[in-house]
Amino acid sequence: MSVKEATKAAPAPAPTAPEPPRPSKGRRAWDEAPRWQIYLPLGIYLVFTLIPFYWILLFALRPAGSTSLVPWPMTFDHFEKVWTERSFGTYFANSVLVGVATLVMTTLVALAGGYALARFDFKIKRAFMLGLLCSQFVPGALLLVPLFEIFAELQMINSLGSVILAETVFQLPLSMILISNFIKNVPYSLEEAAWVDGCNRMTAFRIVVLPLLRPGLIAVGSFAFVHSWNHFLFALMFLNNQDKQTIPVGLNTLMSADSVDLGALAAGGIIAAVPVVLVFAFIQKWLITGFSAGAVKG
Repeated sequence: MSVKEATKAAPAPAPTAPEPPRPSKGRRAWDEAPRWQIYLPLGIYLVFTLIPFYWILLFALRPAGSTSLVPWPMTFDHFEKVWTERSFGTYFANSVLVGVATLVMTTLVALAGGYALARFDFKIKRAFMLGLLCSQFVPGALLLVPLFEIFAELQMINSLGSVILAETVFQLPLSMILISNFIKNVPYSLEEAAWVDGCNRMTAFRIVVLPLLRPGLIAVGSFAFVHSWNHFLFALMFLNNQDKQTIPVGLNTLMSADSVDLGALAAGGIIAAVPVVLVFAFIQKWLITGFSAGAVKG
């Protein structure tokens, strides 16, 4: 067969699909809107969000009686006043103790309960999970009377332990659900391999599973700390003495029926906000990972 005949007998190549048009240089395919349509609403939202913070800083840093829109000359008298005269140093220490203790207790109990929900099957598992979910619909105000009765019988009224226990109970359902979902994302085969190597269940959990749960534990712990730091109701109802009060109750004491010291109130608000801002600034990368992973069922 000649070359010419072989060429005629060969099948014609299939037509290739045309290449999709490439976006122009300097512009992405999804970014066809003009820049001002993106940055204008974002700028308006940013200004709307930052104005309250600037207003708080203005009242906290400018002298009493000043009406200037710029905090100059700057003064820290309001911070000194609330920290010493209004006992905010004591309130701050109490809030730190309540927040850290709630963080530790919530994380430990939720870790044990979440592991049981993720790795074991038992008859009332569905009912228990439904109970955890339904408990999120119960407001904290409805728990005041039964908790007060329990703490009164245990002689824990006017004790920081009562607030810590109440905050832990209030945080446990959501924390347990998040950690259980996060544990489900850890392959069970990793624990089985550790058992084959001679580890018991507790050792395998500590060596293999626990290091992989760092984002979830940070998310749960930070959520428990921030909630207990900002919660007002339990501290108001269970604590009577001034030296046992926390930051939210201390802020409430700066307001009276006759007058409000705006400078002291703004300074106290900044003192209350600084720890929360620092916590989120340091853990934000783990926080997003933890909540997104814990929200997905494995």
